Amino acid sequence: MHFRTRLLTAPALALALLGTPLALAPATAVPAPPTSPAATARAATGAWQPRPVQYPGVVKRTNLAIPMSDGTVLYGDLLLPADADKHAVPGRFPVIVTITAYNKDVQQYAGGLAGGNPDYLVQRGYAQLTVDARGTGSSQGIWCAFCTREDKDSAEVMTWAHKQPWSNGDTAMAGPSYMGINQIFAAAGRPPGLKAIFPQVPAGDVYRDVVASGGQLDVGFIPLWLGLVTFTGIIPPMTPNATALSIYLKALVDHSQGATSFTAPLLAKAALGQEPAYDGPFYAQRSPINVISKVDVPTFLISGEYDLFQRGTPLLFENLDERHVPVRMIIGPWNHLQASGGALVKDAGLGSLDELKLRWFDHYVKGMPDPGLATDIPPITYYEQGTGAWRTTQHWVGSDRRAVTYHLSGSSTPSTAGGLTTGPGTDGTSSVYPIPVAGLCTRSTDQWTAGASSEIPLANPCLTNNATNDRTGVVFETRPVGRAVRFQGPIDAHLFVSSSSGDGMLSVAVEDEAPDGTVSRLTGGWQVISLRALDKARSRYLDGRLIQPYHPFTKASQHKLAPGQVAPVDVEVFPTGASIQPGHRLRIAVQAFDVPHLLPTLAEAPGTLAVMTIHAGAQYPSSLTLPAVRRR
Repeated sequence: MHFRTRLLTAPALALALLGTPLALAPATAVPAPPTSPAATARAATGAWQPRPVQYPGVVKRTNLAIPMSDGTVLYGDLLLPADADKHAVPGRFPVIVTITAYNKDVQQYAGGLAGGNPDYLVQRGYAQLTVDARGTGSSQGIWCAFCTREDKDSAEVMTWAHKQPWSNGDTAMAGPSYMGINQIFAAAGRPPGLKAIFPQVPAGDVYRDVVASGGQLDVGFIPLWLGLVTFTGIIPPMTPNATALSIYLKALVDHSQGATSFTAPLLAKAALGQEPAYDGPFYAQRSPINVISKVDVPTFLISGEYDLFQRGTPLLFENLDERHVPVRMIIGPWNHLQASGGALVKDAGLGSLDELKLRWFDHYVKGMPDPGLATDIPPITYYEQGTGAWRTTQHWVGSDRRAVTYHLSGSSTPSTAGGLTTGPGTDGTSSVYPIPVAGLCTRSTDQWTAGASSEIPLANPCLTNNATNDRTGVVFETRPVGRAVRFQGPIDAHLFVSSSSGDGMLSVAVEDEAPDGTVSRLTGGWQVISLRALDKARSRYLDGRLIQPYHPFTKASQHKLAPGQVAPVDVEVFPTGASIQPGHRLRIAVQAFDVPHLLPTLAEAPGTLAVMTIHAGAQYPSSLTLPAVRRR
């Protein structure tokens, strides 16, 4: 599951955190082969196979000026099909657009980790336009991270590409992470000519997905991300010339102003517990889930079970699917870096990332007939933890799921597990102590640094065994199961809790314990006690049981308990697909911290240094509810 075994330099590691590390060679160094082993196998059975290379070369035009309606100029680099002598071939081509916040001059050295090799499609008759977002890279303006103006820019870039002399008028979009998110905003603007998009690991609801999961601030990823955009915005051109240097110097003033007027104040206000620490209009504007209903073009999504947007990407799929927009989604066992690069997408058995994009765009952009597309690629293909199998399903939380509830039973200590049973639980109390290293030796650390630790070429038992971390809290587990327990989708942990301070943060992991004692962390969820208010209308139920709570996370909804007061707290555990195999145990672990992922604001920090108590039994029926896959 690891991309490679090289150590990253500090700048490269920073870029790796958004799936755009500085590779040692440019993306254009090695042309993609005409066919892959998977394509060869498909050809033997008469299945779809990718078209061969049409054009032997690719030519690049740099720093095309793209004027926005407010006078700001963005800059983009264009790749066009070329002959063997690197001369652009005449003609007009459908244009694939990628809008990045990480500096197109740097990104050209990112290899396939920026979302595949652009040459693959260009050599098959597409043009590729990569544009620096407002206030980043070479582009003018002040960066504002998906503000209204930037979202308008995305649609205007697509309209501009639609009208250029090298464009045949048909456009598409591709790219991971930030480059996937702005595809949703661009498509919501419904620009002329846009035919299809291919977002890898886009966010849905940025507050709940990544900024403050459960109500505490993500200090593992967000500061690094904001720093990354700032850092790449001041890097001089990688291939300097008079024109590039002139553009850079003009943009540098704007970018420096953006760092002081947007990035730094945002971090400071959030840390101090001011408006950015809570959900509200700022995050609503920047959440693709709020505009996805305006997207009506065919969409292919790539998601990861250990990704930053593990929660949000499937919600985008669900909206499109319910409105009958052509949509597909692959969910793999990948962190953000791995899902952004896409090198492992081929493991799903549907083709490589480049092949899938070619197939999607050939059909929906070029209009090439593909009668097998609807049957060859299921709506959802996901990796099942526990078996390593790739499964398929038609809908997100569809009719093939049923709610199964396990009750916490008895008491747990750091050395003794409590019970987890489908029957009634016995009475018990379990103390969760504020141990500020909890979470450090877990897959959560890798997930919420976007996969940085996976880049270290050393064995890391923290990625494969959660047993050590579980001793920093309490656990409840079933007896060894007699037959497989399969589930897929979002999960609810309904815990009756009291706290010595009236507050605290519940960090919950759902796990698989093997007969030899190895504990695999399947997924996690988090919830600040004082932000436990539940919006039932926006929560998700299955068979009348809650499986995905929705909390407002506003200042007005915040309410601390009286010390010792017991109250139910629903913890949204992020969705996953897994199978607890015979002889294994289903397990839930609860700690009071998840570092380096989450930390409280300075104002709320004292309340987290509390002893929390988990209550179980008839009076306090704490439970875990799963969307179990129905047996066939």
